[in-house]
Amino acid sequence: MSEIGAGSDPPSPSLSVASSDPSKSSGSTGFDANRIAEVKAWLVSQFDAVGKDIPDFEYTPRSIAHLHNIATLSQAKTQAATIVANDFRQKAAEYHSQAARIREILEHVGLVQESLPSNVVSSSQVLSSVANLLNIRDTELNQSLRKTAVEEKRAKVEQESKELLDYTRKAIARLTYLKRTLTQLEDDVPPCEAQMEHWKTNLAIMESKERQYLQQYSNYKAMLNRVGYSPDISHGVLVEMAEHRKDLEKKTKPILETLRSYQDLPPDKALAALAIEDKKRQYAAAEKYLEDVLQSALASSE
Repeated sequence: MSEIGAGSDPPSPSLSVASSDPSKSSGSTGFDANRIAEVKAWLVSQFDAVGKDIPDFEYTPRSIAHLHNIATLSQAKTQAATIVANDFRQKAAEYHSQAARIREILEHVGLVQESLPSNVVSSSQVLSSVANLLNIRDTELNQSLRKTAVEEKRAKVEQESKELLDYTRKAIARLTYLKRTLTQLEDDVPPCEAQMEHWKTNLAIMESKERQYLQQYSNYKAMLNRVGYSPDISHGVLVEMAEHRKDLEKKTKPILETLRSYQDLPPDKALAALAIEDKKRQYAAAEKYLEDVLQSALASSE
C-alpha cells in the first residue's frame, strides 16, 4: 500500500510555497516531463484517497526525484499488496469450496455435527479453537513485523519530509530577502538618477568653465608676448626696474616744480618760448634716459 496515503499525513495545506510551472523548467537537468506527470498523478491519487488537497510546493530537480522514488516504491508495494490480497481471496474461495465438499462428504457418510456425540463435538470445537488461535497468533506476529517495517519507513519518510520542509523554509526566507533587496534597490533608483543628472549638469558647467579658462589663458599669454614678457623676467628684475623708476621720478620732480614756477612769470613771449624750449629739451632728455634705462634692464635680463 502507499506509504504516504497509509503511513503518514501529508503536509498541512496551509503551508504554501511558490509553485513554479514545470513546463518552463522541463529543459533543465533533472526535470523530466514524464516523471513530473507520474508524480502529479500519484500525488492526486494519494491525497484524494485521504480526502485532502495537494499542498503547493516548488518543482525542483531534488523534490521531483525524491517524490518519484517514493511514488515508485509505493506503487511497487501497492502492487505487491494487491497480488497478496488477490491470492488470499483466491485461497479463501478455495477453502470455502473445499469446506463445502467436505461437508457434503460428511453428510453422505453420516458424520454431520448433529449426528455426532456431544463430547466429539466439544473436542472438535476445542481443536478448532486452538488451531484458530495459533493462526491468529501467527497473523498478529506477521502484522506486528509488518507494522514495525511500516513504522520504520514512515519515520524515514517523515525525516525526509522534515528535511524537504526545512529546505523549503530556507528557500522562502532567501526569496523574501531577495525580494526585499530588490524593492530597496528599486527605491534607490530615483535618487541615484537625480544625482546622476546633477553630476551631468555640473560636468557640463565645468567643461564650459574649462574652455573659458583656456581661452583666457591664451589671451593673457598673447598679451604678455605683445608687451615683451618672457619667463626670464623674475621678481628681482621687476623690483630693480621699480627702483629705477623711483630714481627717475626723483630726478624729474625738480624739473616739474621749475616748470610750475614759470607759470608765475610775466607774459613775455620771447622768454617764455625760450624757457619752454629749454624745458622741452630737458624733458626729452629725461624720457630718453628713462627709455635707455629700461632697455638696458631688459637686455641684461635676457
